[in-house]
Amino acid sequence: MGDFNQSVTLEAIRRSGEGLSRIELVDATGLSAQTVTNITRRLLDDGLIREAGRTINGPGKPRVTLRLVSESRFSIGVHLDPAVMTFVLLDLSGTVVRRTTVRTPTKDPRRIVEAMGRTIDALIAAAGVDRSRIAGVGVAAPGPLDADKGTVIDPPKLLGWHRVPLRAALAEATGFAVTLEKDTTSAAVGELWTHLEPSDDSFVFIYLGTGIGAALARDGEAVHGSTRNLGEVGHIVVDPDGPACTCGSRGCVEVVCTPQAIVEQAERAGVFPDDREVSDAEAVEARFTRLCERATEGDEPAARVLREAAEHMAVLTAVLTNMLDVDRVVFGGPFWSRLADVYLKEIPGRLDRLSATRAVRAIPVVGTVVGDDVGAVGAACVVLDSVLSPRTADLLLER
Repeated sequence: MGDFNQSVTLEAIRRSGEGLSRIELVDATGLSAQTVTNITRRLLDDGLIREAGRTINGPGKPRVTLRLVSESRFSIGVHLDPAVMTFVLLDLSGTVVRRTTVRTPTKDPRRIVEAMGRTIDALIAAAGVDRSRIAGVGVAAPGPLDADKGTVIDPPKLLGWHRVPLRAALAEATGFAVTLEKDTTSAAVGELWTHLEPSDDSFVFIYLGTGIGAALARDGEAVHGSTRNLGEVGHIVVDPDGPACTCGSRGCVEVVCTPQAIVEQAERAGVFPDDREVSDAEAVEARFTRLCERATEGDEPAARVLREAAEHMAVLTAVLTNMLDVDRVVFGGPFWSRLADVYLKEIPGRLDRLSATRAVRAIPVVGTVVGDDVGAVGAACVVLDSVLSPRTADLLLER
């Protein structure tokens, strides 16, 4: 209970931005004045908060404002993508202190883990941060995952990754505690940490990476699912007349909505010659980027391909919002910024027509506040979240 109350107090200070006095903390947390005094004394001794001036608000003694010491703790986030790995160093407030990206060297797990370890060491050295202040490393990886064992199980875009013990291998390579999370769930946690919506915030996060995934936030917390693999949407049918999928259906998200699927549609439409000798992630990304650039420049065939992709994405979005009954939709991921203009123009109206609750309310559609690095930022936030955020489940006694 003491740890929980301390987390509640620290979270209230963090979310306030400008800091709170002890009296304001009593109102914000519902804790007694004596409990708040004891907790803030410990937080001051630990260097997590500091006194930041006095304010006069009515009769009585001036109130001392307590603020978060952002540089007191840090976390590292890693986003593992088949094409590129992104690394960020976050401070306690969730601000990115430093970032870097490296091409994913090969699909060989051992070489990738070695590259992760080297890049993490270089990131810390470049930032000049004491390693003792780093709370841990969070890794956002494509699913499915075995959360209990910390393994990555046969992700479709990472060939050769069969039950790779990524959590243990990276912990050994870096010396830090490692948290492994799905990239989609990490993105939702990053959105929750940085957007600072009300505590009952609920949204579906649609993640646009090399693959497409979804995550759910309910009552201000990310929902993980019983195996922590919620959000596998690749085989939801969004175009019954679309291409055949490996699952036996036609027009699944996997073969219609992914960057590779969109590039293949552009080739069939004659926007590009179908002359790619390889279809690896790097080659697909280069052609996808050019497709979006041509659409922005007014190339109508390119724009038509993206509008059709937006139509399919609206179907997926409607399926998710009708089922989950959330307050809003958030798009993000490494490919989001290239699609944002078209998708934000096309999807809201289509979603409204398909929404089961359109007579009750409209569902806002927005882009993430985090940016293209949402996977890595979210992974680092998962570390901070696990260390600092209050959870009522933590109050339950072990059987």
